[in-house]
Amino acid sequence: MNSTTTRNPSPANPSEYGQPSPSIELANGGIAAETGAMDGQIAAEAIATVASSQATPTKRKGNPLINRNFALLWSGQAISILGDMVFTTTLVIWIATQLARGQSWAPLAVTGVLLAASVPAFLVGPFAGVFVDRMDKRRMMLRMDGFRALIVGALILATGAVALPFLPGGRLPILWTLGAIYAVVTLVNIADQFFRPAMMALIGDIVQPDARARAMGLGQVSISLSLIIGPALAAPLFVVFGAQWALLIDMLSFVVSFLTILAIRAPKAATSLAEGEQANFLREFGAGLRFYAHSRVLMTLLVTVIIAVLGAGALNTLDVFFATGNLHASVSLYGLLGALSGVGAIVGAILASVFAQRIGVARLLWGSLLALGVLFIVVSRMTNYVPALVIFALVGVFNASLNVAAGPLMLQATPRELLGRVNSVFSPAMNAGILLGTALAGYLDGVTLHGLHVVALGMAFGPVDTIYGASGILIALSAIVAAMGLRGVDRAARAQANTPTA
Repeated sequence: MNSTTTRNPSPANPSEYGQPSPSIELANGGIAAETGAMDGQIAAEAIATVASSQATPTKRKGNPLINRNFALLWSGQAISILGDMVFTTTLVIWIATQLARGQSWAPLAVTGVLLAASVPAFLVGPFAGVFVDRMDKRRMMLRMDGFRALIVGALILATGAVALPFLPGGRLPILWTLGAIYAVVTLVNIADQFFRPAMMALIGDIVQPDARARAMGLGQVSISLSLIIGPALAAPLFVVFGAQWALLIDMLSFVVSFLTILAIRAPKAATSLAEGEQANFLREFGAGLRFYAHSRVLMTLLVTVIIAVLGAGALNTLDVFFATGNLHASVSLYGLLGALSGVGAIVGAILASVFAQRIGVARLLWGSLLALGVLFIVVSRMTNYVPALVIFALVGVFNASLNVAAGPLMLQATPRELLGRVNSVFSPAMNAGILLGTALAGYLDGVTLHGLHVVALGMAFGPVDTIYGASGILIALSAIVAAMGLRGVDRAARAQANTPTA
């Protein structure tokens, strides 16, 4: 969950609680089933098989944070992600207003941070799951937090807060400073590829199945608040105290995360290797791929997510142009759309965590996608700013409920020893879909549909609103795919929950 990636509107990483934003976000999830028809009996058998391999966490009635272990994890991650948001925002301000101020290459320098944050997901993410599945998950998280605290703290030396010997003026040259920033962001996000799937597995170990939706909802709330508070705090902090304080805050947030994880009393973690078994990366990696490929529902979920994020790319790329062009709003009012979406995400996370089990997490997943598709289509026809505010708030609500539903689906279906490798399949494919959707929306608006003006059925169609409408159709289509592929899953999960254990 905690990461120093730039938290732009994009789908959440699979093993995170999820990230609310004006776009569609989907935390990793899915439920494994045998290859072939997915009827209730087969689903029940699949879930029973998984349930038999999972730990049974304790639950204290009346505890709003579920139990002691999850309360520790949640509080540490809430502080850590707030530190990340302050850090990430500060990096952009630091580069744009100081290091590259007045330079023609300033936008490229800021883009370098985005690239440094994104590359590890593709180069390391697909393979990290093998090592996560081998190790004790809590120990893996402790190592990653300790490593990230050290390297973020080391970056303080590049701010000029401490005079460096043997260097002119006691500080690094600008290009070296930029290089240090990119290196730290890359290393932090490499560590994140190991931390997040390990955290997802730990949640499965310490939170009982009927409380996992609430766990995901609490994570959504903390992330939404951080997305609102972090950037607002970072700018004045940078102006008054400089970049070193943001780095110090993020370093200390990793220390807090380390200490809270250290205090967790988790059951023995499942590992992919039996005692005395020889490690073999290719064999273990292949086993993860086979598990995923043989699961009809996991494959359905993957197709669903790729279709959805292709549609969501329009909002990632064109929201500012839609607000100023189609809704005739000033640039100063543009930020209010995102703010209301963030508030909606908080409300949606709370509501979804309360009602997810009653509705059924699979039904909540495809229902949220369907609602988001309809909202996209409706807002594409709007030309008034005020009603659009309501739509964007509702987008936040259903975006959060989508994330709340996805995590429990993955946890209840994937054996503990395979969670890392399942993430390694899902996460890179989803991230590729995000990039493709974002690039496609920009290309359609700037090239293919540039200058479009068509009147049909009494309605005028321009490039941005046409792309928004098409995006809504894609997202609604992903809901249909999910509804068909996840049919019977909720019924099977209820049957399993009502089955007495020996």
